[in-house]
Amino acid sequence: MQFSSYKTEGFYDEAFDDHGSVRPGYHQVKVKIEELSEGGLRLRQIAAEGALLNLGVTFDVYGSHSGKEHIFPFDIIPRIIDVADWIRIEQGLRQRVEALNEFLKDIYSDQKIIKDGILPTELIYSSKGFLPQCIGLKPPKGIWCHISGIDLVRNSDGVLYVLEDNLRCPSGVSYVLNNRQVMKQTFPELFEACHVRPIDDYPNRLLDTLRHLFDLPDNPTVAILTPGIHNSAYFEHSFLAQQMGIELVEGRDLVYMDGSLKMRTPRGFRRVDVIYRRINDEYLDPSVFRPDSVLGVNGLMRAYREGKVALANAPGTGVADDKAVYAYVPKIIKYYSGEDPILSNVPTYSCWEPSDCEYVLANLDKLVVKSVHESGGYGMLVGQHASKKEIEEFSWRIRENPRSYIAQPTLALSRVSTIIDDHLEGRHVDLRPFILY
Repeated sequence: MQFSSYKTEGFYDEAFDDHGSVRPGYHQVKVKIEELSEGGLRLRQIAAEGALLNLGVTFDVYGSHSGKEHIFPFDIIPRIIDVADWIRIEQGLRQRVEALNEFLKDIYSDQKIIKDGILPTELIYSSKGFLPQCIGLKPPKGIWCHISGIDLVRNSDGVLYVLEDNLRCPSGVSYVLNNRQVMKQTFPELFEACHVRPIDDYPNRLLDTLRHLFDLPDNPTVAILTPGIHNSAYFEHSFLAQQMGIELVEGRDLVYMDGSLKMRTPRGFRRVDVIYRRINDEYLDPSVFRPDSVLGVNGLMRAYREGKVALANAPGTGVADDKAVYAYVPKIIKYYSGEDPILSNVPTYSCWEPSDCEYVLANLDKLVVKSVHESGGYGMLVGQHASKKEIEEFSWRIRENPRSYIAQPTLALSRVSTIIDDHLEGRHVDLRPFILY
């Protein structure tokens, strides 16, 4: 396959500028791909997909009743993040996660940001992610969000924007690690030519992050708490447990006894010091949150409050995931750090503010409307592609419950060249870096 017929079609392209010249970092990619014989790139794509299937790198789709797992979508033409871009991304993400951590610490204690008039009281207390049961919690080392996944997009102006914050149970890093391994096997020469930074040590860094939460003379016992095999991200849970050499447990494997949290083993009960939980807050402990939960552990929150076990991420972080709170993150960063945000938000209209709501209702055909409590593309209206009936339905929803919706302009997301049948086409792309605190 050749890039000579590839068209950027008016979008910002990650590999080529408007004049068709190769951007920094992509020259070797173009050279290596065009050196392949006819059909060679397609054969490598097929081989890569076969490798992912053999590795069991699959996922299930929520709401699907087929019971069929799918290979995680993968294209072997890499996206290159230039080092200058990456330095700015890293600085911006560090600044953002530190500020959100301070926000969570404050909002569950003194609430100075509310008292100082930076955030409205109602914004916080009306958030489904704000858990009154977590007021007064003091997570180990003062850290609330240990593992974050911040979604970034590049607009037609070439600028990277933060699209969404994920601070509860962000998924996807296992696919990053496995895709990288397959890519290295498929194009080993590219990694040497492009001086690609390694990511193979992520599991070790994650384990260090988790162990850091519990001070013991010997290494603390760490486990991943999973909802079970029917969860769409179960592959990730089992993969990370295997890579870190720790136990993968379900709620039924754990019990609060003798003042600590313990897990059942063939040799009897063993104390657990740190839980990397991959279940949502409301299912963690039926004695504190949802009493009908069969996924959590009675007494888990008591053990947590008493300092007998550490949880990552801390319960209650979902308030920082709220898309209505997202609109205020630039103010949150300024309040806690005194700095302007390095990475900007996408311009956002908060429907619970009357002037914003009026504008949104008058321009639904031009905006993207999002439910503040949904993720993964659910509960959205893309005005430009919506029918009259869909627009009318969202207009009614917003009027009925404005707090539950935000709106943003339609972005012309950047694109990367992708194998489609026997040729290359541009496909829109975002980026989810994972941050360990």
